[in-house]
Amino acid sequence: MSPDPSQSAYAASAAALALRALGALRGTEGTALVTRHVEEADDAKAALAAIRVVGADLFAPCLLADVSFHPEDAAAVAQSFVVFPPPVNALAPPPTGAAEPWIIAWRDWATATLLAHRTGTKTDGIRAPRAAASPADLGLADPAAPAPVPGGPGADWQRWSVRMGQLSPLALPGLEGPVHAAARAAPLALARGATRAVLRRDFPTAMRITRWLALLSSEGVRLPLDPVPLIEHLRLHGGGPRLALDAAIARRVLGLEIP
Repeated sequence: MSPDPSQSAYAASAAALALRALGALRGTEGTALVTRHVEEADDAKAALAAIRVVGADLFAPCLLADVSFHPEDAAAVAQSFVVFPPPVNALAPPPTGAAEPWIIAWRDWATATLLAHRTGTKTDGIRAPRAAASPADLGLADPAAPAPVPGGPGADWQRWSVRMGQLSPLALPGLEGPVHAAARAAPLALARGATRAVLRRDFPTAMRITRWLALLSSEGVRLPLDPVPLIEHLRLHGGGPRLALDAAIARRVLGLEIP
C-alpha cells in the first residue's frame, strides 16, 4: 500500500524544520526560522503540522545557544495550535487511556509552556495532562526495580524507556514537571533502554532516550554510563535530520560544541 501523500508531506516538512532548528543551534540559520519555514513551504498546512511535530525543540536554540525567539515565530507556533487544536477534554493516562494521545498532550504542554515563558504568548486550552508521569501512571512496574529474567514477564523498563524517548522534547532546560521527576528516579532504566535500542540498531529511539541521560548528567545525577561517547556513536551511525537535531541538543545540554 502506498503511503498517505499528506503524511509524507508532513514528515518531509518536519524533517526540513528540524534542519532549520539544527542550523540555528550551530549559528548558521538566521532569525524567524519558523516563519520562513511556513512562508516558503509549498504546503502551508504541512508546515504548521511540522511545528507541532518538532514542538518544544524549536526553542532549543533559544535555551542552549542564546538565540532570541522571534515574535513572528511565536505567532507561527500559536497558529499551529489553532489549525491543529489539541483535544478539549482531559486525557486519561495509560493504561486507562491510550498512550499516544497522552504523549502528544505532554509534548504540546512543553511547547506551550516554553512559548509562554520565552515570548509571553499564551495558547488557549493547553495544560499538563492529568496525572503524573510516574511508572504507575504509565501502567508499568517500577523501572528502577531489579531487572527481570530477560524476555520474561514484567520487563516494563523496556516499554517505559521507549515512552520516555517519545517524550524527549521535554528533556530541555527550562521545563520541569513529573516527567522529569520520573526520569531522575530511574537513570538505570533509561541507560538500559538506550543500550537495548543501540543493540537493536534502533538509533533514533536510542538517541531520544539518551537525551534524558544527557539532561540528568548536566544536573549532576550519577549515571551507569557516560552519555558523551553514546551520543557520538549514534551521531556517526544514525541518520536523518531528526536524529542530528537530537544529538546536537544533547551535546549542547552537556556544554559541548556541535560538530
